[in-house]
Amino acid sequence: MLLNTLFLALRSIRRNLLRSFLTILGIVIGVSAVITMVTLGNGATQAVQTQIASLGSNLLMVRVGQRQGPGGAAGAPQFKEADAAAIQSQIGGVAAAAPEGRAAVTVVGNGRNWATNVTGSSNAWFVTGNWKLASGRLFEDDEQRAGAAVCIIGETVRREIFGGALGLGGLGESLRIKQFSCTVIGVLASKGQAAMGNDQDDTVLVPLRTLQRRVTGSLKVGTLLISMEDGSDNTRLKASLRQLLRERRKLADADDDNFNILDTQQLADTLSGTTQVMTTLLGAVAAVSLLVGGIGIMNIMLVSVTERTREIGLRLAIGAL
Repeated sequence: MLLNTLFLALRSIRRNLLRSFLTILGIVIGVSAVITMVTLGNGATQAVQTQIASLGSNLLMVRVGQRQGPGGAAGAPQFKEADAAAIQSQIGGVAAAAPEGRAAVTVVGNGRNWATNVTGSSNAWFVTGNWKLASGRLFEDDEQRAGAAVCIIGETVRREIFGGALGLGGLGESLRIKQFSCTVIGVLASKGQAAMGNDQDDTVLVPLRTLQRRVTGSLKVGTLLISMEDGSDNTRLKASLRQLLRERRKLADADDDNFNILDTQQLADTLSGTTQVMTTLLGAVAAVSLLVGGIGIMNIMLVSVTERTREIGLRLAIGAL
């Protein structure tokens, strides 16, 4: 009986090849649309999470001003290098705290020049930002204290100035930043593009005091990077950080914070939530295609049955099941 039913089904398909092909095509398109849209949405979510994670592990970014963006830091005093040291020593659950200063410069070396950003910080910067060295070494303690003319370059700067294969070349070479020349002692491992679209490898790292004395001419620090230990209480640590900074910046109880704390984990959750909503929306749109395909199949089946009503009745009359 099963073989007979299968034979009848195949014969019916053979009789109406075009109709059968279009019916199968409708359901294939619908299913493929659902799978493709959901996969793309999940891939976008994963990409956002990966890019946020590349900024640093359990990272808090403390910046001057009541809000992020242009104009947010107007009138607010800058941080000091001692603020990072106080955070490291006085707040539990902090894995590393790094002061960070930045300046836009044009670097010159090997007969080439390149517009980039120079970052001044300490070796704790590598911990807070999950940075690794492709080659070379970190700063020595005496180099950081003295503001020595040494630097570590990102992969983009290395490629544009010194050329050569990935991670190779540049070590021991001289690189001129504004009015002074520094010796390249390391090359950062490539990270690629960040979540905001900027090239993370397009940077030159120098000791903070080197940046302050030779580039900016100021002891002020614009950003503090704090890496939290795994398992630490995020809410408690941020509250302690806020209280410590208010005390160090001599803010009264009635004064508003003149700094802001950005939690990259919250940023990741927000962006992931947005991409998940988009995934749901794309899945719903694709599901409509699947529904339309299903309705098309139902319509074809109804037409097929209607066309064969007389044949089916005759078969039933003679005892066919």
